[in-house]
Amino acid sequence: MKRLSVIFSVLGCFILHAQKNEVLSVEKIMSDSVYLGKVPEDIQWDENSAQLFFTWRPMGEKQNATYKISTSDLKLGPISEELKLMLQKRQVSYSKDLKKALFERNGDIFIKNIKTGTEILLMGTVAEESNPVFNHDETSVIFQKGQNLYTISVTGQGLRQLTNFTFHPNKKDSINSQDQWLEEDQMVIFDIFKKNGEDSKNSKKPSPYYLPNSGSISSINADPTLRYVVFNVADQPKHSRNIIVPNYVTRSGYTEDIYGRTKVGSYMPTYTTKIYDLERDTIYGISTHDIPAIKSIPEYLKEYPDQLAQRKRENKDREVHIGQPIWTPNRSTAIVNVVSMDNKDRWIMQLDPTNGNLSLLDHQHDEAWIGGPGVGRRYRTPEMGWINDNTIYFQSEETGYSHLYTLKISNGERKQLTSGKYEVQTLQLSNDKKSFYFTANVEHPGITHFYKMPVGGGNRVQLTSLRGGNEATLSPDEKWLAIKHSTTTQPWELYLQENKPGATAKQITKTTSEAFNAYEWKTPEMITFKNRYGVDTYAQVLVPKTPLPNKPAVVFVHSNGYLQNVHYWWSYHFREYMFNNLLVDKGFTVINVDYTASSGYGRDVRTGIYRHMGGKDLSDVTDGAQLLIEKYGVNPNYIGLYGGSYGGFLTLMALFTEPDVFKSGAALRSVTDWAHYNQGYTSNILNEPLTDEKAYKRSSPIYFADGLKGNLLMTHGIVDVNVNFQDIVRLTQRLIELGKEDWELAVYPLEDHNFVEPASWTDQYKRILKLFEDTLIE
Repeated sequence: MKRLSVIFSVLGCFILHAQKNEVLSVEKIMSDSVYLGKVPEDIQWDENSAQLFFTWRPMGEKQNATYKISTSDLKLGPISEELKLMLQKRQVSYSKDLKKALFERNGDIFIKNIKTGTEILLMGTVAEESNPVFNHDETSVIFQKGQNLYTISVTGQGLRQLTNFTFHPNKKDSINSQDQWLEEDQMVIFDIFKKNGEDSKNSKKPSPYYLPNSGSISSINADPTLRYVVFNVADQPKHSRNIIVPNYVTRSGYTEDIYGRTKVGSYMPTYTTKIYDLERDTIYGISTHDIPAIKSIPEYLKEYPDQLAQRKRENKDREVHIGQPIWTPNRSTAIVNVVSMDNKDRWIMQLDPTNGNLSLLDHQHDEAWIGGPGVGRRYRTPEMGWINDNTIYFQSEETGYSHLYTLKISNGERKQLTSGKYEVQTLQLSNDKKSFYFTANVEHPGITHFYKMPVGGGNRVQLTSLRGGNEATLSPDEKWLAIKHSTTTQPWELYLQENKPGATAKQITKTTSEAFNAYEWKTPEMITFKNRYGVDTYAQVLVPKTPLPNKPAVVFVHSNGYLQNVHYWWSYHFREYMFNNLLVDKGFTVINVDYTASSGYGRDVRTGIYRHMGGKDLSDVTDGAQLLIEKYGVNPNYIGLYGGSYGGFLTLMALFTEPDVFKSGAALRSVTDWAHYNQGYTSNILNEPLTDEKAYKRSSPIYFADGLKGNLLMTHGIVDVNVNFQDIVRLTQRLIELGKEDWELAVYPLEDHNFVEPASWTDQYKRILKLFEDTLIE
């Protein structure tokens, strides 16, 4: 490492004194080989904590490779393809004494002696085995194969099938709950069936449980004692319809179809959760009828009297999704995360496996939607677990920010361990269960550090010290931290540090080129301003040394909605950051706003767009433009904006509904009508089109296209399976029908939602630059 340190010091010295004479161009920025390699990703520790592996492409290399570094001598180098294949491990878990590691690799189950490095193949078949876990005394391993659970000893002996979920062999149609009941009732009445049932039990083979023909096991979990199996059956509706994306440029020469997702409001699977008592060979349901507020009706239905009256008449329980149980250390009970399918309630419940009863431990309600770091929502596993047989930990947004809590099962005593206007963004319980490790933005919304805290609360110890963004991966023995660190002007690099406060973080990688280092990348001015609702809004401003005579400006609108882009680390939108530097060199002032809906700022900002996308998020963008006029002397007649995905959507809304503020804009891969986007994302924010049509109509650009006055560039990949090309085609037709001028559409036949080819990136951003130079410069 001394040699590496010398190299970095020399480079640092050279960079410090080198003349900053690099001239930016779109071609260089959008290339994948001029300024940057590929930053370190896929951080993975060896089980013995002696070696760290990661993927990386330093400058000068054409392809990503996997590298390793040893904690003993800090020797860095690429690994062989054979070792790379050995690293393809998933679902890694450890024995209680941390001497054995259990994992799945390429559909097979392995157990590894960490000290010797010896691996034993427990299951290796042509079928895929997955989700391996130790049983309570670690003498056997439980794993999933197909839709069923099996066990095998840690020596690879005694394979046993625990469940027999299958489809009825004599029925083409699905067997519904009524038919299942009739079949079970026959067993009760007739002796011949009882005898056959006894014979089946005596053979020690699990009895078959027939799934609906349209159903499947979506999750399955056994308690460590192998007494109970908890499983979810997902029943897919027959009338569900998926989108089709035509692919025009194919090797066959024929147009080929790509089958994709459903649209929001489409028929979604229903979930039934049951328990299989292996000892009694009995299956029974988990009752959700007594869950508090299970019949609650959302507030938005007050705007739809007929729907509201119907919901009151029906008085139905809401559908819920029950997550996989997390069993106590003594294995007597479990906790489950229960989320309403409308995503407005999250319950942490205690599950009694003997009868399927649920008892409330914590309830979080959000009239918008449940979310936030670590909280979990539909189909997402939250950060929660057991500290001991009587105490659980979890995260909640109850205070408006995602914080860490503990709760005692015996008396319901709840304790908040973290507090303040920041978010706990990652969470991990230490091996000895005496401490928590977590990432949080305590110092500033745009600065993250890694912390350690006792499980009972108290002093919070900061373990990282580099200012900016810090993403820490703890070694299995908890002695080392692998840290991805970056700043606003320097991309993510890998550092290695002992797990001690104040320890020195040693840089391992360097990903930038000499050309990158020869340019003086601009540090944006970090500002806050009060938006029109009096809320602090964060932004970055880049000011040119020599503004153009007419003082134009460009607003960059970040993607994803729920993403943070005003911070002290390297941007997810790094190409756009470099492009914004180019704009500033040409005399444009540039602002980047973390509008309402951005991540990192707590619940109120996260849900501020509920039922109105293009509302407070757009007004924040508009207020940012007004700030440029008032504080930075920008000409109000020459302001443009651009963004992709959600940023493209807001660009369209800005040009259609605020045409007097923005003269021109570029909308990339944009959502034009939210009724055509997916279920998971859209229904959280806008509910569903059939139940909340008003939300969709006021949030979709296609309904406001008549307001276009300025200059509009639209770009889209034809094989976009996220925001489908159909979106932009429908808007194009609308603009034609309205007789609108000064708009154009550029399409990219080989590109999905996230562009890959440098040629496509370059063409797209050349068009954006031309748009701004043609329309914003006098």
